[in-house]
Amino acid sequence: MTNEDTTRIGAPPRIGDLLRSVAAQTTPLVRGIADASLGAPTPCGEYDVRALLNHLFGVVVNFQALAAKEPADFSHLPDRVAETDWRDRFEAETGKLIEAWSAPGAEEGTTGGMGLPARTVGSMVLLDLTVHAWDLAQATGRSFAPDPVVVEGLVEEVERMAPMARKMGVFGDAVDLPGDATVFERLLATTGRDPRAREA
Repeated sequence: MTNEDTTRIGAPPRIGDLLRSVAAQTTPLVRGIADASLGAPTPCGEYDVRALLNHLFGVVVNFQALAAKEPADFSHLPDRVAETDWRDRFEAETGKLIEAWSAPGAEEGTTGGMGLPARTVGSMVLLDLTVHAWDLAQATGRSFAPDPVVVEGLVEEVERMAPMARKMGVFGDAVDLPGDATVFERLLATTGRDPRAREA
């Protein structure tokens, strides 16, 4: 066991490792989206599938910069889905995102225009990839259940950021769920999504 392994005992999983886990499910899901589904509505009311994919592209690219403590620009989101190789491009950029958050020092200090703790910012991109993968799965008639370790790594951060996220319009109002709801269903409900809407 190395010294680094020793210091990581009891520490939360690294953002890079969690991103690698969720990307292993998200990139095949994205690759499987047919062109005919791009206009389908998603659980994100303002986005159809195409717009949500372009949003995710922007997230994946800009959070690479944030991992390196560089400025990010979310003001312009090009239509990446118009490119013929957009599925390959998404997988490549997601790989770069994992590399960026796996780099030494990525989780240390602060980053972003609001000067948030880097770990919090890393949790934001992890959350985006996780819940938007679920959104895309819902929109295209498929299922998505992330690694429980990823969900556990998000629960505390999501609860912490929820009040501010609701003020900023990023989260909707929390959805009430029955007592048998899973941890992931409760995570989705905290963001304003109803994971059991199809069952209603």
